[in-house]
Order: sequence, then structure tokens, then C-alpha cells
Amino acid sequence: MIHHEEVTYHIGVETFKGFLAYREEAPDQKRPAVLIAPTWMGRDEFACQKARALAELGYIGFALDPYGNGKVAKDADEAMSLMAPLFADRALLQARMKAALGALRQIDLVDAGRIGVIGFCFGGLASIELLRSGASIKGAVSFHGVLGSHRDNIQAKTVPIATPVHGALLVLHGYHDPLVSQADILHLEKEMTDAQVDWQFNTYGLAGHSFTTPNQHDKESGLYFEPKANARSWSAMKRFFEEIFA
Repeated sequence: MIHHEEVTYHIGVETFKGFLAYREEAPDQKRPAVLIAPTWMGRDEFACQKARALAELGYIGFALDPYGNGKVAKDADEAMSLMAPLFADRALLQARMKAALGALRQIDLVDAGRIGVIGFCFGGLASIELLRSGASIKGAVSFHGVLGSHRDNIQAKTVPIATPVHGALLVLHGYHDPLVSQADILHLEKEMTDAQVDWQFNTYGLAGHSFTTPNQHDKESGLYFEPKANARSWSAMKRFFEEIFA
């Protein structure tokens, strides 16, 4: 049986509401945990379902709240307005991620020495930023993450990569993703190489952006679900965590 509950945490006077899931029938002992950074829509049912899926694998899943008070965007316009300040200010984004990581560490069943992070779309960027911050995690996984520092008319104020970086990186990317340029990919690969990070980059030839999101079908815009990439990327994540948590 999967236990789930809402977990409240704070940054100053701001309140955030994460979603915690774990398998109740597992022995009452500390176990690895995975933080989940949602898409730009916020901590919606998709993010909570990923927490449950990770719990089924024997991990503790914790879907973080990027916007506060469990806010979920009604549509793309609202999602953009909520995401934009975090995309633009990477120090603020890293602070949100570190606060969620801190809340996860406080859970009694969590093995604080075996924590990873995954993220989807904007959450993929957020997961990489947590790794870049120098946070003590075993690894980060980005599913069709937004990898650059420029979007529409927003130029992000970035933060230098920490020295050292702790943990490995797995990037799961769709070849036809219109939100990621070749320059973005090369920049990330060089930055991680220079920082001596153990990184992997998996590119799926049939996939665009949002390849894990079943309700996305806009092939013309490059935003669509791709079942093979969805299954292969989840399998790659499982192997990654089996390795780094061993």
C-alpha cells in the first residue's frame, strides 16, 4: 500500500506544500528518496503521480511545490507568469529547490545520504540547478528539461556552478525539442565536463518536448507525448538510481 500525504514547509514567511509518497509495507527503516520538480504547471496530479510511481519502486517520492501554497496554473499563460520569475532568477530557483530538499531530509524514513532529484520540462531545469548549486545529492535527472538561460524575452540571471558539484547527472532529451538549442546542449555538456561531473545525455530520435506527458499532442509545435521515449527514459532513470544509490 502506498501512503501519501501533504507536507508543509516554509521559506521565511512563505508556505509551500509538497506531496509525499512511500510504500507502507516496506520495513520501517531509512530508504533512498527522490525529489520531484514539476512542470511549469506546478505541483499538479502529474507530479503527484510520479511520487507514487517512485514509491512503487521502493523509494520515498516527494513532489515539491515550486510556487507556494500548492499553486497549480490554470493554463499556459498563468504557468508562464508563475515560472518566469524563477526562470529569470536562478538564485531564487536554487533557494526554492534547497528548501524542498531540506523538507525532504526531515522525513524520518529518508536516508539523507541517498537522495536524488528528477524534474520535467521546467522542472528538469530546476533539477539541474539543484545539482549546480552544490547541494549534497547523489544525482539529478532531467526529463525534456529546458536547458538554456534565454526564453522568449527573458534573459536569466544565472549563478556560477558550485565547486565542487556533488552527484551525477542524467539528461533525457528529445531530438526534436524546440525549446532546447544545440548551443544549450553544448554549453551544459562543457560546464559539467569542466566541473568533473559524471554526466550522461540520452537523446530520443522520435521525441520532441513533453514526451512524458500523455495529454500533449501538438506535433506541429514540437510538444507531444512519445510513448517509446517515455518508457525508455523511465527505464534509464531506474538504472541511474539503482547505480548511484547502491
